[in-house]
Parts: sequence; structure tokens; C-alpha cells
Amino acid sequence: MTIQHTPSETTKPVLVIGATGKVGRRVADLLDARGVDVRRASRSSATRFDWTDRTTWAPALDGAGPVYISYQPDLIVPGAVDDVAELVRLAESAGVTRLVLLAGRGEPEADAAGRVVHASAIDATVLSCAWFDQNFSEGGFAPEIAMGSLTLPVGAVGEPFIDAEDIAAVAVVALLDRTADVNPHAGRTYDLTGPRLLTFAEAAAEIGRARGVDLAAAEVTLEEYRQMLSQYGLASSDIDLLVALFGTLFDGRNSRISGDVERVLGRPARDFADFVNTDMAQKVSQ
Repeated sequence: MTIQHTPSETTKPVLVIGATGKVGRRVADLLDARGVDVRRASRSSATRFDWTDRTTWAPALDGAGPVYISYQPDLIVPGAVDDVAELVRLAESAGVTRLVLLAGRGEPEADAAGRVVHASAIDATVLSCAWFDQNFSEGGFAPEIAMGSLTLPVGAVGEPFIDAEDIAAVAVVALLDRTADVNPHAGRTYDLTGPRLLTFAEAAAEIGRARGVDLAAAEVTLEEYRQMLSQYGLASSDIDLLVALFGTLFDGRNSRISGDVERVLGRPARDFADFVNTDMAQKVSQ
């Protein structure tokens, strides 16, 4: 599929739900760079949006045009699909023009949430994403990596890690672009991956080489991982989420590569090595 990119004619602000997240803040920054009126929404933003407080949803949606949706903490948690359905209902009432949903690749609950947004009366696009490169630099893996190791309940299963910058770029296209006054992304689910498969051990080895260290990768059982996270002092809800994700997704279901990033953006997805040699190496030198 070849998409011709032309500016959207919307004059309403773009609402970015989850504007402090890894992808959301990049989406908002890219919109700013294009001179688009952005309404950043999170629990700490001027426009308050809290997934645990439904009274914050309608005020955030009021007057918005396109809406980017990132669910916190993850669509895999109980009640997430019902929350998305209620948000969609409110968005329809508010006259929202587009919905772009960030979703985890291979999660049944994320697939269900995608069906909810596609069933709405609003033009909708779903971004079904592989694990982010930035989980190694900004996310939960970063503290242990800084100490020289990576311990996870995952074996030799390939994952096509994707850069959050690529996801944000696709999101902005889906939020704004039109072709012959039609949204070419309506009804689409984009399968967003990096250009190659890597196991977590291979990813750790690439990070280690970039840092000039031997980064040890160890595999543990889910129960051992749960105990390790508990020793680190993580909240039980965070531990349950991580155990659910690792216990669900790494059975090979996501060990395939898609070309949707290039089809949408007209350029290849960023390789993990590029991320490691810039983002990760920079963090070492700082």
C-alpha cells in the first residue's frame, strides 16, 4: 500500500492521551514540530486525564479533533477493554474526528480493544506494536542493564523490537494525513515491528558491545522473576503486569516481521543496532 501524505484540514486540537509516556510524548513533540495545536493529557498535565477517574475523560475530549490513545498501564489488565469502550462512546458524543489506538502486539485484550475502536462511528486506526527499543533505555530494564545484567523469564524467542520514534511517526501520519479528502488510515490495523528478530540475549549482547562491556543475560522462571521483582520493591500490581506480559507473549506468536512502518512512512523501520549505537551509547557517556 502506498499512501500519499497531505496535511489534514482539521482546525481542532489533537488530543494526546498518555502524553508523558514513551510514545505519547514523542507524538506530541512531532505534532508541535508540525505546528499542530496539541492538547497533552495525562494525570500530571494541564489537561488532566486519568484512566482510573472517568470524570476526567469528557473534559479532556471536549473540543478535540483527532485523538491518540495510550492505555495505562497496559491493555492486558482487567477492565481495559471496557474503559476503551466508554472512552469511544464519549469521543463519539464529543464529535472527535479520528482515533488512533496504541496496542500491544499479540495481546488478546489489545485485539479486543482494537475491535472496539474500529466498530465506532469515528475513523479509527490501531497501531499493533512490538516491544519498544526504549524499554532498554527508559523502561523497567534500564536499572539492571546499568548494573551490567539483564534477567528475564524469556528464552530463545525472537522479538522484532521497534523504536518508539517510528511508532510516533506512524501515529502522527494516522492522526493528520488525508488523501483526496479521505482518511486513508481509517479501518486499518498497522502491524509495527523493527526490521529483524532478536532474542533478548542477542539484544543484551548488542547493548554490551556498544557499551564496551560484557552484559550478562540470564533466563529465569516466571516465579523466580516474580520473586526477583518483589525483592526490588516493585508494587504488586506492576509485578502482576510484567508476569502477565512475559507469561503470554513469548510463545513465538510475535516472531515475525512486518513492513508496515515502511509502507506508511516510505522509509525502513529503524534497526535495533542504530538505537543501541546512539541512544544507549549516549546514556553511557552522559
